[in-house]
Amino acid sequence: MKIFKFGGASVKDAESVKNVSLVLKSQGFEKCLLVISAMGKTTNELEKVVELYFRKDNYQTEIEKIKRKHIEIAEGLFPENHAVFAEINLFFDDIDSFLRRNKSPNYNFVYDQVVSCGEMISTKIVSEYLNEIQFTNQWLDARDYVKTDNSYREGVVDWAKTEEFISNLNKEICYVTQGFIGSDDNNFTVTLGREGSDYSAAIFAYCLNADAMTIWKDVPGVMTGDPRKFKDVTLLSHISYEEAIEMAYYGASVIHPKTLQPLQQKNIPFYVKSFIDPTKEGTKVGASEKNQSEETYILKENQTLLKISTRDFSFIAEDHMSLIFGYLSKNKIKVSLMQNSAISLALCLEDKFNTIDELNKELQKVFRTEVIKNVSLFTVRNAKMDHIDQFYQEKSVLLEQISKNTLQMVTQ
Repeated sequence: MKIFKFGGASVKDAESVKNVSLVLKSQGFEKCLLVISAMGKTTNELEKVVELYFRKDNYQTEIEKIKRKHIEIAEGLFPENHAVFAEINLFFDDIDSFLRRNKSPNYNFVYDQVVSCGEMISTKIVSEYLNEIQFTNQWLDARDYVKTDNSYREGVVDWAKTEEFISNLNKEICYVTQGFIGSDDNNFTVTLGREGSDYSAAIFAYCLNADAMTIWKDVPGVMTGDPRKFKDVTLLSHISYEEAIEMAYYGASVIHPKTLQPLQQKNIPFYVKSFIDPTKEGTKVGASEKNQSEETYILKENQTLLKISTRDFSFIAEDHMSLIFGYLSKNKIKVSLMQNSAISLALCLEDKFNTIDELNKELQKVFRTEVIKNVSLFTVRNAKMDHIDQFYQEKSVLLEQISKNTLQMVTQ
């Protein structure tokens, strides 16, 4: 089978959904599974619904706005009496009904039950449209196949159960399913982490022993830098799994960090291609004699720099490190860069769940700390060391680190 993943930008309106069918026509629509994200900025909009709900504010108006937008998209794709309109209304009624009944104070649990509806609605619209134009497919609820623990917003996949369920799918037909979501043992929805649809596609590719997986983006492929942030970037036509994993870890937004591991285990080629021009070759990630090691630039924004030192001027020892990393794990904060000296530790952190202040309070019971928010982590992979001076120009550098051929700096 082939696995195709289409992100939010590729299904943001009626014309974009029609373009998906053109991409499929150019690629061949048989023995194929499509993983589809929520439409446009729907995830952000549903996140706002959850925030309003917990503030006891008027979230119903926001739900109505999101529903109206999806109905308008459907009006550009279907005749007015089509059954999909009742489906759309039902999904939004379910969101409102859940929030009215809900008694759980767990923000992450509520988040997953509400925000996941974006994928459910988008896939229903795309699946119905493709069937309407004779691209025959079966709609799948990913929650029946991708099984996880109950770590809401960061679900950990139960690979044994997931592989058992997915491997039973009929590999001779086509499917449309959701990215980003699975379910726990109680069948509550669990999301796989923000931007987790790429990971979903890799899960299905692994469990189906797919021939290849392709992610369709609004860029020509994996570039030497984000063209919206860097000038004169070029396409990387072939890169290794290892290089792609490094780039994803450092923050390259075109690749989700968890995506590569399941593909690499079964040597499944991974392509990043443009839905704007699907005939172009894009980037191939995998084993190849043509793999490139070009100088690449990655900017990871909205980071926090945390400086930690002991109160009694003693060394930062192993027991200190264990305590610090225990607190990081408890608060679900990820380390992007770490640098330590005898009496201090500097961490560049990604605070996805807004728990940095809670972490800092806990650390201050034992350590001296300094928190600097809204910093950026700039990484140069395969850096040419004879001209690294250019990267320091017009930057306020708070922390820097050079290892082998990688330059990293935390800047304000």
